[in-house]
Amino acid sequence: MKRLALSVLCLIAPFAHASSPDAWAAYDKTVLAGCTKASGLKNAKPVGNAAQFDDRVGYTALLLQGQYPQKHMKGQQGTELCLYNKKSKTAFVTEWDSIRPTAKP
Repeated sequence: MKRLALSVLCLIAPFAHASSPDAWAAYDKTVLAGCTKASGLKNAKPVGNAAQFDDRVGYTALLLQGQYPQKHMKGQQGTELCLYNKKSKTAFVTEWDSIRPTAKP
C-alpha cells in the first residue's frame, strides 16, 4: 500500500507545484523587460507593481512612466499601459496619460 501511495505521489508531484518567490521575481523581471522594450517612452519605469490577472485571462498589466522621445514634446512625462501576454511572451503598450490627475487651473 505504501508503495502504491508513493508511486502515485511521484506521478502527480511534477504537476502540483506552486511558483516560488524566486520564480515570481524572475517573471516580474521578464515582464518589465518586455514592457520597457515595447514602450515608446525614454527612461520608462514601472509605476507600482504589476497586476497579475487570472491564468484564464492570460495577461499581466504594468503601468509605465517616462518621457516622450519626440522633440516637440520637450521631454514631457508620459504614461503607458502595458499588457504582457503570458503565453506568447509578448508585450503590447498603449498611451494612458488620462490615468494621471489633471492639474487644477
